[in-house]
Amino acid sequence: MKRYCLTLDLKDDPALIAEYEAYHRQVWPEIQASIKGAGIRHMDIYRWGNRLFMIMEVDENFSFEQKAAMDAGNPKVQEWEELMWKYQQALPGVAAGEKWQLMERIFAL
Repeated sequence: MKRYCLTLDLKDDPALIAEYEAYHRQVWPEIQASIKGAGIRHMDIYRWGNRLFMIMEVDENFSFEQKAAMDAGNPKVQEWEELMWKYQQALPGVAAGEKWQLMERIFAL
């Protein structure tokens, strides 16, 4: 199984961060189905301050391009993404509106 790690920042506001975490304690079933349907077998999101770190383990059929196309055609995913953007902010140095950024592994043991 392939693993990807991604990062994103939240707006640095404790009330907004608390709301974001509340949504992630009860992720909509349609969003969970979309994630699984794209070939993502396991996903964890960690937070430090306002920085998020996501670990995804995917099956052999997963591709970021296919996931993006599926998401673009799913109104519930679009609703979720629009809602989440209330809490998220682009990382420094990325294009406006870009969200999760793929991280490069620099060490493995």
